[in-house]
Amino acid sequence: MFKGLGGIGDMAKMMKAAQDMQTKMAELQDSLGRTVVVGESGAGLVKARATCKGEVTGLEIDASILIPSEKEVLEDLILAAIRDAQDRAASKSSDEMRRMTEALGLPADLKLPF
Repeated sequence: MFKGLGGIGDMAKMMKAAQDMQTKMAELQDSLGRTVVVGESGAGLVKARATCKGEVTGLEIDASILIPSEKEVLEDLILAAIRDAQDRAASKSSDEMRRMTEALGLPADLKLPF
């Protein structure tokens, strides 16, 4: 009598899985916003901190390089440290997204969020 209703159960499972994935994605995004990576340049003389969402949160400069005549070098080191922090943040974020998609049984190369 209810032969055609089997598809509704499958649809409900798919909707539940989508909701679960959405919840996990929100949790991951929140976690990435709290996770901090450190990028550096000049063999550690300049360090930049950034969240895994790419927001730069801090900068540390070794006092030994604070020489007025070396202003351009310092500026380059600061930019390099920030770029390094952002690259590390993007890499960490990508790794976490890949881990989440694999845990959900999705292809590892699936791009999230859609």
